[in-house]
Amino acid sequence: MRIISGKYKGRRITPPKNLPVRPTTDMSKEALFNVLNNHFNFSELKVLELFAGTGSISYEFASRGCSPILCVDGDMGCVNFIKKTAKEFEFDITAIKSDVFKFLEKHHGNYDIIFADPPYNLAQKDFEKMIEMIFESELLDEEGMLVVEHSKYSKLNHMANYSFQKNYGGSVFTFFEFSTALEQTEVENEEE
Repeated sequence: MRIISGKYKGRRITPPKNLPVRPTTDMSKEALFNVLNNHFNFSELKVLELFAGTGSISYEFASRGCSPILCVDGDMGCVNFIKKTAKEFEFDITAIKSDVFKFLEKHHGNYDIIFADPPYNLAQKDFEKMIEMIFESELLDEEGMLVVEHSKYSKLNHMANYSFQKNYGGSVFTFFEFSTALEQTEVENEEE
């Protein structure tokens, strides 16, 4: 696993073999950040990564100057690895061990980007519940973006605030934004 851009471009990160993870491929990461690059100035972003795993996505954000970054994962091994890597690179990343759904129920904060990479076998209803909880709890800034990575078998384009999706091999990134819903409401109001 390597950091693909920013201050630490090219640096390799080697997580322990025993972590229960499926890291986002370098090709998919590069494609994801090409999309985000067209929407955001990274140096001013607050980021939340859910189901963080190795923290691979957070390291990309940190290498590009994002700060602060919060990682949430249910596995203590993943959390410890993220803490160790963040310290080594002097990244402004905080990692906490928590069930993501319990975290979403209780956490108060505001983020420019929320990235979620649940296990691909997460039930469809749980994908939907997670997205609804993020928008209902107002964790996402009005100008922000939620990105959910999932397999092609999970369908999320019917959800409120859906914006667009990109497919890369067996992975899909689905993007959600408040502005999409606002624009649709404005169009509907104009039509009346």
